[in-house]
Amino acid sequence: MKRVPQTMQGIIYVALCILLWSLIPVFAKLGQSTLDHHQYLFYSSIVSFLSLLTVAFYTKKTHELLKYSGKMYLFLVLLGFLDFFYYLLLYFGYQQSNGLEVLVMQYTWPIFIVLLSLVILKEKLTLSKTISVCLGFLGVVVVITKGNFASIDLSNINVIGMVLLGATSFALFSVLSKKVSINLANAVTIYFLTAIIYAFISMQTFSSWVVPQGKEWLYILINGVFLNGISYLFWIKALQNADASFVAPFIFITPILSATFLILVFDEPILPVYFIALALIVASGLANSLTKK
Repeated sequence: MKRVPQTMQGIIYVALCILLWSLIPVFAKLGQSTLDHHQYLFYSSIVSFLSLLTVAFYTKKTHELLKYSGKMYLFLVLLGFLDFFYYLLLYFGYQQSNGLEVLVMQYTWPIFIVLLSLVILKEKLTLSKTISVCLGFLGVVVVITKGNFASIDLSNINVIGMVLLGATSFALFSVLSKKVSINLANAVTIYFLTAIIYAFISMQTFSSWVVPQGKEWLYILINGVFLNGISYLFWIKALQNADASFVAPFIFITPILSATFLILVFDEPILPVYFIALALIVASGLANSLTKK
């Protein structure tokens, strides 16, 4: 049997990753019909952790989980918090607001990666990065003003601000993750273990203990096993089989698919400005990713 070329394997893995990540907004809304974002994240984190731990057992990498230095564990716990915080605020956004509006805000994280890389990684500010940041922030302005630049619509500014804060958290997570030198599958397993602890604390502090009912278990299982679990492994495999500069631009297909799924599944108000903002955000991400190649 002819072996699939390595680059083609990378494309297959990134395609699977894109499909799974594009479904996150849909399942975030479906899974929170009676659960709030604290509860939904808590149960999803448990399922994700168990899924990745199973993979670690299968690949015989679990013995490495107890061999890292204390400094590395502390660093992974910090990264786990940043990842948890991103999803907590993201799920809050999809529960409280128009899905397309939140989707645009969600994909501002590449903009914040550029800005944080200038400070943390001491990268140079190039013309392409400047264009990327300008396009991204223009997309944010379009959403906030709803296309009417003479006035600012503050009716949903709290939700928008929360999702932007979450996007910043994920950008910081992404930048700092470059300093992680251990097995990435094990690192993700630890992230989700810490996410369980953080989500439990947030649920007990700001919400209440509720057992999911009926279809909510199905949504949690799909989200935990595939959308926020196995998808990470697909992403890692994609990066292992193809250059990051080749793979990264494909990720910006994700918000386009997500927008399509949101429109097909939910009867939400659709404003043309959302698609203009989405195009600006995608162009922003592509401007930064393509120049790295």
